[in-house]
Amino acid sequence: MRLIRKILSHDSDTSRKTSIIALPAAAYSQETGIEFGALSIISFYTDKADTSTRSSTINGIVTFTTKKQSNFVIKPDIWTSGNKYHIAGTLRYKKFPFDFYGTGNTTNLADKDPIEQRLIVLNTEAERKIASGFYAGFNIGFENYEYRDKINGGIFETGGFNLTRSGKVIYLGASVILDTRNTNTYTTRGNYLRLNYSYAPDFFGAENFTGSLVKADFRNFNRLSEKLVLGFQSTYQGLYGSKLPFYLLPQLGNDQIMRGYYTGRYRDQNLITAHAELRYRFVKRFAAAAFGGTGTVFRNGSFGMEDLKPNYGAGLRYFADPGRGLTLRMDYAIGEQRRGEPRQTGFYLALAEAF
Repeated sequence: MRLIRKILSHDSDTSRKTSIIALPAAAYSQETGIEFGALSIISFYTDKADTSTRSSTINGIVTFTTKKQSNFVIKPDIWTSGNKYHIAGTLRYKKFPFDFYGTGNTTNLADKDPIEQRLIVLNTEAERKIASGFYAGFNIGFENYEYRDKINGGIFETGGFNLTRSGKVIYLGASVILDTRNTNTYTTRGNYLRLNYSYAPDFFGAENFTGSLVKADFRNFNRLSEKLVLGFQSTYQGLYGSKLPFYLLPQLGNDQIMRGYYTGRYRDQNLITAHAELRYRFVKRFAAAAFGGTGTVFRNGSFGMEDLKPNYGAGLRYFADPGRGLTLRMDYAIGEQRRGEPRQTGFYLALAEAF
């Protein structure tokens, strides 16, 4: 009964103490067998006395499968006193299968080719407040990819994509950020704009990538009433260089952007998306959301409005910590239906809002 009261309570924790949420994780697929593990989010304040300081978080997930695959991720997101500095990063190791469909905006379900991926990602970004709502910073990262085709004769080997089975990249970048959001968790008003340019020098030679990656992320939030919020997000990613490995191409679809599409089903040199989400927080512990949008991937000079793909869906939110706006999110999303294929859909369980 104490647990039920705590889960359903409308009371908020105003002590600004460290909060820890831990949940079991379980799944099954033919490629992985049984997957089991845990995910968690640690929330804290670097300055408990300053109520303007945003909540800092450390997200983590670790899972294993009965077919000897593994996934390990730690993602810190730290705000210092008075939000003067913002530091974020990712540490990821992943030995897991994924489905490769080729590249471009019109890949076919029949070409699905299971690939096992071994991935190491290490990156960090640091930003400093220059003026109220304005930040500037830098980022640095390292990524290492290795692949093994699980089925001989699949599109990974025969599709003529000049695919390599391994690759490394180190990149350095700079960012400018305009951030007037009232909070970085369950945002109800304000704007967010982040522009980032990263360059990967010819550090490893051979067929490894050398070139640039450009990212833009714009968000706007408006409170329509006490319980209703309308959020909008538009993103762009572009990869530029003489050698464009498939594993670095921007990918359409994940649990945050263009929900409803399998991540990597469509990948190409450029990615553009736009979507809106209507959020209704009917009580302190629970909210509902409805969303819709569009997006596509394309080569330089080949963008067409007719290539835009739809996505729409709805979901529920549980506020694990109402005072800090920390949510557990459940979404069901629907995408396009290509001729001769079932409609593309996705079901998502995730920590925190999509944007």
